[in-house]
Amino acid sequence: MDDTRTTGHPPDEADDPAAKAARRREQHGWYFYDFACSVYSTSVLTVFVGPYLTSVAKAAADADGFVHPLGIPVRAGSVFPYAVSASLVLAVLVMPLASAAADRTGRRKPLLAAAAYTGSIATAGLFFLDGDRYLLGAGLLIAANAALAVSMALYNAYLPQIATPHERDAVSSRGWAFGYTSGALVLVLDLVLYTGHDSFGLTESEAVRICLASAGLWWGAFTIIPLRRLRDRRRPRGGQAGPAGSGLRQLRATLKDMRRHPLTLAFLLAYLLYNDGVQTVISQASVYGAEELGLDQTTLITAVLLVQVLAVAGALGMGRLARTYGAKRVLLGSLAVWTAILAAGYVLPAGAPVWFYALAAAIGMVLGGSQALSRSLFSHLVPAGKEAEYFSAYEMSDRGLSWLGPLVFGLAYQLTGSYRDAIVSLVVFFALGFLLLARLPVRRAVEAAGNPVPDRI
Repeated sequence: MDDTRTTGHPPDEADDPAAKAARRREQHGWYFYDFACSVYSTSVLTVFVGPYLTSVAKAAADADGFVHPLGIPVRAGSVFPYAVSASLVLAVLVMPLASAAADRTGRRKPLLAAAAYTGSIATAGLFFLDGDRYLLGAGLLIAANAALAVSMALYNAYLPQIATPHERDAVSSRGWAFGYTSGALVLVLDLVLYTGHDSFGLTESEAVRICLASAGLWWGAFTIIPLRRLRDRRRPRGGQAGPAGSGLRQLRATLKDMRRHPLTLAFLLAYLLYNDGVQTVISQASVYGAEELGLDQTTLITAVLLVQVLAVAGALGMGRLARTYGAKRVLLGSLAVWTAILAAGYVLPAGAPVWFYALAAAIGMVLGGSQALSRSLFSHLVPAGKEAEYFSAYEMSDRGLSWLGPLVFGLAYQLTGSYRDAIVSLVVFFALGFLLLARLPVRRAVEAAGNPVPDRI
């Protein structure tokens, strides 16, 4: 059964011009969801909301520096990482339900719209984060971040439907490029507004809140394009719309099947660990720069802009290195660099923007490459005909323990009161991920999955 209309999988070889044109139209629309939502990841999560929510929590704190949500004493500096952690726990609970509903009904687009606009509205609502309303800020952050994760799971599931196997690397890379482009563009606009807020008649707080809210409006506005161009697929002929639990049964079946490929599972575990470290460094970098190093918001924005630009170059450069040395070796090298970045961050002197920029440059050079090579390496470990199921598990691995890094970071700060100690606590994620990946016999794993082994991997 290879009919695109029923399976959603385009034919691998040449097809008629009309089908190819329709596929290109969907691909162009698909790129724009990355263009829409990446602004949230860059401007909101990486730059503004961490330091700003922390300052609001501190305004609400008692003399000892603690706030008391539900009567629980929480150090004000831990509110942001705890909120990120809670959002990812919520996302992991919701993602299987959304995916099951999409698979049962074949109507992925309405669910993508619901997740996207939940995130967009919650992000726009951060405009009202002011004074001592830290609970409002934490709640909106949890909703927006969870909605982003759910929407990305639904968004990524379109890739096998809109691109033939030989197109997928290029299509995926273009989506990645669109996201980094929008992130850099909006950061430039944010930088103009933030640094020139006096000339616009705004306070610093008002400028930050406008930057936060505008990311939500951008997310919602550009989501219209993929929603207009992407289309839902009918379920395969003969398929039955099962009960709500069928999605969970499918997930169990996929995991049971993956037990037949323990080396693929071993890679997923390694990825789950080191990717959690990567995501935590990115989400907590601005808080560390503002609270521990005493850097101003302008420095943080320009540093993240530097990361955005260099991430594209780093991904391309690491891709070339992988062709010579193999993806596994280059990926292991990137994890060693990530560990060195944490060590450098620990000894970074306060009030020294030039060293923070150097650290940002190092992050940019390994960020895109480590994620791109992880995805391409995993693609070799997927049995033929199981791409959608296994990449769904990959997405769950991406989000599955992403709450643990922020939780460890928040707990380390809660116990020590030091962001330097908190950032060092993340070394364990990279170290364990490195060891698991180093021990993985990649060639044997590719052969066990039934795939041809590349000359370099």
